[in-house]
Amino acid sequence: MKQVTAPDLAAWLADSGRERPLLLDVREPWEYEKARIAGAQLVPMRDVPKRLNEIDQDKEVVAICHHGGRSAQVAMFLEKAGYAKVHNLVGGVDAWSRTVDPTVPLY
Repeated sequence: MKQVTAPDLAAWLADSGRERPLLLDVREPWEYEKARIAGAQLVPMRDVPKRLNEIDQDKEVVAICHHGGRSAQVAMFLEKAGYAKVHNLVGGVDAWSRTVDPTVPLY
């Protein structure tokens, strides 16, 4: 599994010459409502196995959670399921709030 930092993800999203990844937010719905990265798709961790058909295997996927633990587990699960382009957002939404977009609330 590849790791991506919040600043590196921000640069990736800002790069019009690079295909935008699927931002896979694996937190709980209440967390997603409280704070999220714009454009992220919510698929709570417990739902990932039954919603694999919604995750394109040919697309770069960045798994996101609060601090990076749950998303790392989901990224490992996706790799075992045959996904080759999976990244974990190191530090999660918390790192995004602290280093990229302070308008995203901390919780």
